[in-house]
Amino acid sequence: MQDIAVVILNWNGIHYLEQFLPSVVEHSSQHATVWVVDNGSTDDSISYLQQHWPQVKIHANKVNHGFAKGYNEGLKHIHADIYVLLNSDVEVTPNWISPVVEFMENEDMTACQPKIRDYHRKEWFEHAGATGGFIDKDGYVFCAGRIFDGFEKDEQQYDENKEVFWASGASLFVKAAAYHDVGGLDEDFFAHMEEIDLCWRLKNKGMKVGACGGSHVFHVGGGTLDKLNPFKTYLNFRNNLFILIKNYNSGSLITLFARRLLLDGVAAMRFLTEGKLSYTWAVLKAHFAFYAAVPKMMKKRKAIMNQTSNPNRSGWYKQSILKMYFFKGKRTFKELDPKNFLRS
Repeated sequence: MQDIAVVILNWNGIHYLEQFLPSVVEHSSQHATVWVVDNGSTDDSISYLQQHWPQVKIHANKVNHGFAKGYNEGLKHIHADIYVLLNSDVEVTPNWISPVVEFMENEDMTACQPKIRDYHRKEWFEHAGATGGFIDKDGYVFCAGRIFDGFEKDEQQYDENKEVFWASGASLFVKAAAYHDVGGLDEDFFAHMEEIDLCWRLKNKGMKVGACGGSHVFHVGGGTLDKLNPFKTYLNFRNNLFILIKNYNSGSLITLFARRLLLDGVAAMRFLTEGKLSYTWAVLKAHFAFYAAVPKMMKKRKAIMNQTSNPNRSGWYKQSILKMYFFKGKRTFKELDPKNFLRS
């Protein structure tokens, strides 16, 4: 068995540590070392850990760096073959580690995730990853088991181990050497979609990302930022554009962003007609922030493209998921034609 570190990033989340750390320790300690990277908490998180969980290792960041930099700073001090980046609001299950690691070893996967189900509706898939992530021709992301706000019940329809385009940051297994080789999580993202960017950078170097159906965890979701929060909408729209400008290498960037400007404009107008002015403004602010960051992101793109070698596009959906979902009524992943997915 490889040296595995389960790493939980915590910020003022003592209530989640109290609720979920017992399951993590119980079902992980046989195979892994459990770490908590504290992101400048001002509650009693650290004293709670020291008093109740002496077997859990702690690294304390001095301030709240956000998700991406918080992990990057913490992982500088953690030495392992495989990191498991685990959200603090995740309940793990017995034998959740071994199937994922075995799949990674047997199929040469650099990153991987278990099935992620909803903690509050345990028979249903959860928003953050479900059973593996994909991306369409316009850069919109979706999952096997969850497309937009359409969730499927887990009836073992996606239990096969498979290669995907991205794996969820809620429970992300990643080889430590590869993580550091590509520079870790992009700290300009702050939070949300940074794991998709990481996976795409790995795939641009020819590496493989997977989803393991033989392991599952339960995720609360929105533990640090509720999915209905306009700031999350801002981050998701902005960061999705960051991902594309950095990593897209399948055609013209100008054509892609012309389509995205139109499609995001439609989304903003839809929010407006629904009376959600704060969400319309969030989309607009996301675009303004993206345009301001274009020079910086183009420098990152140049560095990534210079290192791109035999890119792995498995999991790329050649059609528009918006068109399939909203206009053709394809509400579940299994309704999508497998021929429209690229394979490595």
